Amino acid sequence: MILNLIFWILCLLINFGLLAIVFYALLCLTDLEVDQMDPFVATANINRWILPEFVLQAVLSLLLLLTGHWILFLLAIPLTCYHAILFIRRQHLIDVTEVFRNLNTDKKRRMIKLGVYMIFFTIFIFRIGAGVLALFNSEELDIRSSFFEL
Repeated sequence: MILNLIFWILCLLINFGLLAIVFYALLCLTDLEVDQMDPFVATANINRWILPEFVLQAVLSLLLLLTGHWILFLLAIPLTCYHAILFIRRQHLIDVTEVFRNLNTDKKRRMIKLGVYMIFFTIFIFRIGAGVLALFNSEELDIRSSFFEL
């Protein structure tokens, strides 16, 4: 029971990292759109976090696969494959010379990623809540009996 709860907390922490990276990229793109940020600075800031995002997504998918959470794995694998295709084609980095031409497309892609990560966030929060309730109802951690013995 406790290992299951630790697994879901780990998935939630990975998801927090993914949400933060995508939100930061959206923030940089929005600042670039309204001329609050230089294109060189914006693309450098976004490109710095692209590979960590890909690695975190791959780790999350691998964790779900190895622990036998097949439905969640099947939900996570399309985004992981998309990241792999972008990386193989060398299209994963934002080019400074084409940043304004692809600005709306990049924002839409990141909004879709943000939506996917929010769905996973909701699922992970629910699974943590269910795990905590199951832990309190299990005999491994019998808080009620130790509380009433005092």
